[in-house]
Parts: sequence; structure tokens; C-alpha cells
Amino acid sequence: MKWAPKLGVAVALLAGVIAAVYLVLTIGFDAVFAAVARAGFGGLALLCLFALLVFISLAFAWYTLLPPSERRPVRDFYLARVVRDSIAEISPFSPVGGMVAAARLMVLKGMSPAHAAASVAGDATTEAMAQVVFLAFGLGLGFTQFRHLEGSGPVTEGMLAVLLLAIPAIALLIFLQKKGAGLAERMAARFFPLRQGVPFHAAITELYSSKSRLAVSAALHLLAWIGAGVGTFISFRLVGGQIGFLNAVALEALLCTLRSIAAPVPAAIGVQEWGYAMLAPLFGLPAEMGVAVSLLKRAREIVIGVPALIYWQSVESRKAFANV
Repeated sequence: MKWAPKLGVAVALLAGVIAAVYLVLTIGFDAVFAAVARAGFGGLALLCLFALLVFISLAFAWYTLLPPSERRPVRDFYLARVVRDSIAEISPFSPVGGMVAAARLMVLKGMSPAHAAASVAGDATTEAMAQVVFLAFGLGLGFTQFRHLEGSGPVTEGMLAVLLLAIPAIALLIFLQKKGAGLAERMAARFFPLRQGVPFHAAITELYSSKSRLAVSAALHLLAWIGAGVGTFISFRLVGGQIGFLNAVALEALLCTLRSIAAPVPAAIGVQEWGYAMLAPLFGLPAEMGVAVSLLKRAREIVIGVPALIYWQSVESRKAFANV
């Protein structure tokens, strides 16, 4: 039934909202919102500006993956990447919806449909490759910090299992993208006119043929992941939490892993809040500060995401009116 996937997304979203509300009620509104209030509008503005800086690394990671003939101005990649993340973070769509929208934007900016679809898939792969390194760092550092704490065993064991599974999963993803290009092309054809110009399987093969471009893209993604850790460090400081820089990066690495596991939940609603509340005490911080950081980041995503979605709709609307 066509409505079954939509129903599943709605149920996951509702469950996440209930879990987040329950968490705040359990910890206490006063404690959570007192921590959020410490950051204020100035702190939120600082987080937004820093996040926009991190997007520069993400834009170049996508840009460098493409052959020179298919590259567009970095500004176009930057805006498309902001739209991609905004759809994933503040809309009921899955991350796949954000990737489709980002690829469509690049097509409207003049990129061939095959390279737009292939580059989004390749960019997601190099991002996942960088996340494995980020997780390994976070797990290694985090283990030295809280291995002696009671109850931390399941956390470290679970993260280690994810790390060990992630490596063959990425290898399988690359294999399927290259060998299963026919299926991928049929799926991508639902959104892009792939019969025009370079075929999808030729575009994806071209992307993966350059090991240097893949390495640079993955390195830039790793820089962006570290940037996310810096954002977490800033967030905890804004709400009054005393946490070391490396510990903040490690915490963010573990949190990103939880979000990846809970990918079916739109915007990781509830998962992110519980993740920060669970991980913060392992680094010597109260749970309410973890929830406050999560809410502060949600506010940042809305401030950045709403204008990004308006921009996306304006571009799509101009294209639609141009075809009338």
C-alpha cells in the first residue's frame, strides 16, 4: 500500500516527539529551560554563524568530488547542501528527500542530471567514510574517559559494534552503487531526466575512478564532523557546562552514531534529546544540560533551515512557472 511508508514515518515522528516531551518532563522544565536561557539570543546567533562556517567544508567536499567539467560555483553547492540538511532536520522528510532536493537544485544550476544524482550518492558515501573515522576517535577518547563508570559498558559495546559494522557496510554501499547502477538509475529517473546526456552508471563510475578526489572529499567531511564537535563544545559552554574540547568532540561523535542508528526517525526527534541526556553524564555533565544543548541545536536548525526551505521552494517555483 502506497500510504504505508508515510504512515511509518508519521508513527516514528510521533513516537520521537512523545519521547522528547517525556524526557523534558522527567528532568524538569525549569532545569532544562534555565540552561537554555543562559545561552540567550546572542548564543543562538553565535551557533548559527558557526554552523554556516561548517557548511563551507561540506560544500567543498561535494565540489571536489566532481570532475572539473561538471563543477559549478561553490556557492551553488553551498546553498544546495544547506537545503539538503534543512530538509532532513526540520521537515518530515527523510534524509533521502534532502539529497533529492539538493541534486535537483544542482540540475537547475546547469549540472547534468546524471552527475547531480551520482555526486549526491558519492558525497553521502565519503561523508559516511569520514564518520567512521570520527566515530573511532570519539569511541577511543570516550572509552578512556568513562570506562570506569557504572552503566557505560552497553554504550561502548554498542558503539564498537556500530564501528565494526560500518566499514563493510560502506564497502557494500560503494559496490552496489557501481555494480547496481541499473537499479539506481531507474530509481533516480523518477526525479531526473537521466536519458539526456551522460548515463548514470557512467557518471558514478567516473566519480569513483579518482581516488584523490574521494580522499579529499572524505578529508573535508572529516573536518566538518570535527566542526560539529566544536559546535557541541560551544553549545555546552553557552548553557553553562564545563567540558573539555576533546571530550565535546568525542560526545558529538557518539551522538552522531546514535542518530545514524535511528535514521528512520525524522530529524532524530527524541533520539537526539535522549542521546545527549544519556551521554552528558558520562562526561561529568548533568542530563538537563544535555537536553538544553539539544534544544539549542534544534533552534539553530530552525533559524537556518526555514530560510533555506524558502529558497528551495522559490527556485522550484521559478522553474515551474518557466515551464508553463
